[in-house]
Amino acid sequence: MEDSRIWDFEQSLWTEGRENYQAKIDDEAVMVLPQPPYVYTSQAAIDAVSDTPRWDSVEFSEQQVMRPQEGLIVIAYRAKASRGDEAYEAHCTTTLRRLAHEEWSVVQHQQTPPLTAGATAEEG
Repeated sequence: MEDSRIWDFEQSLWTEGRENYQAKIDDEAVMVLPQPPYVYTSQAAIDAVSDTPRWDSVEFSEQQVMRPQEGLIVIAYRAKASRGDEAYEAHCTTTLRRLAHEEWSVVQHQQTPPLTAGATAEEG
């Protein structure tokens, strides 16, 4: 998949609705999201993101695309999303696997909002 298509695919996961998630999130997906229970798998992962209101817009920066093997794409980026007066920012990773020609699914997604000032590795 070309880089521009990867980013269009990822953007759709932020801005489009439940049907889009059902089609693009793998049944065996695992996600780490900044809300309890934090680690989601399979249908719980699909439900967690499907039930979240969609963002009106999202901008990506610090974009990285890695292709560790044929049929596997790993991306990392910083997202800034908004809807109405609400804003959200996080560093994210997503792993995509090819199911068939031009058919991809998300098998992993993670979001880390900015860490609070003063937090250190020793405190965790």
